[in-house]
Amino acid sequence: MKSLFVLLIFLITFTGSQANSIPIYNEKNNSSIQLAILLDTSSSMDGLIDQAKSQLWKIVNELAVSKKNGKSIELFVALYEYGNDGLSPQEGYIRKITPFTQDLDKISDELFKLKTNGGQEYCGQVIQDAISNLQWNKSNDELKIIFIAGNEPFTQGEVNYKDVCKKAIKKGIVVNTIHCGDYDEGIRTMWKDAADISDGKYMNIDHNADIVHIDAPQDTEIIKLGQELNKTYLAFGYNGTEKKALQQEQDANSINLSNEVMVQRSVTKSGSQYKNTGWDLVDAQKDGSVKLDELKDEELPDEMKKMSISERKAYIDKMSKEREKIQTKINKLNEERSKYISQKMLDNKNTNTLDAVMIKTIREQAKQKNYSFSK
Repeated sequence: MKSLFVLLIFLITFTGSQANSIPIYNEKNNSSIQLAILLDTSSSMDGLIDQAKSQLWKIVNELAVSKKNGKSIELFVALYEYGNDGLSPQEGYIRKITPFTQDLDKISDELFKLKTNGGQEYCGQVIQDAISNLQWNKSNDELKIIFIAGNEPFTQGEVNYKDVCKKAIKKGIVVNTIHCGDYDEGIRTMWKDAADISDGKYMNIDHNADIVHIDAPQDTEIIKLGQELNKTYLAFGYNGTEKKALQQEQDANSINLSNEVMVQRSVTKSGSQYKNTGWDLVDAQKDGSVKLDELKDEELPDEMKKMSISERKAYIDKMSKEREKIQTKINKLNEERSKYISQKMLDNKNTNTLDAVMIKTIREQAKQKNYSFSK
């Protein structure tokens, strides 16, 4: 009966034709939220992983509406797994899956790849690794959060969790703990103590709870438009085609879980946090991270290879306007859908799932650092 889950925030900047590797986080003047999640993939944690896969887009959508000093924020996520017999014992059964990144398709892809297996769960050691080996923003005015979830005693392993949690808060990193199981048992096994030391929040969830999916009249059209968005992405660079295929693969993964998960993903793709500057010419041109006249023909999509520079710019502009048009439709439909769902949820509300506790906690802690939410 082992578990642990931590989510890490991420931002990555790619330039030129380096389109296929995960970008490295760069500090910018933009305010950010860095969210770190450590996920225990030991036995009995299938339910936790399933919740993470199905609720990733909902969590992102909630954070997408946050602002600081009236300006939109940048969202960064990093992902760890630990407690799996397939991981190296010399490394403490810990694996950093992704550094801080904005590649949400990559995060989704990695979540779907995770498999559980029995192992040792070292909470102190995985937190220590996340604190030391992720590129955290230096400013303590920015929101920097770790979520760690599990059900084994927090005291396991050679690294003292008390020392690690004290180190975290000195760096302005808040550690929130989520015990998968009984609330009082989590207190007895020091999950609450760890959160208290690092100014975080202790919570418990039923990681095996069934997620309630509510169908809405707008779902079919939102899903259709979400898939239409893919046609506006212009893959460039030597691995752009691979990244565009990954986008489509994550659409398929989402819709296979439920229509609602695909709806949430479509809404994410229509928001400011879904950025693909490393492989999409529309995003890269808007971001200013690519010089179109420096790209080789073989780095361009087939339909653009025979175009002149002016024709290429006009084509990118056309795709950009088409994307904005589709995104506007999705967001309008989602406003109508949200009103419909809010009424239905009065009879089906479940506050004991991963998304519910994470969203509530992030909002509370963000407001303490003068972040605001538009809804």
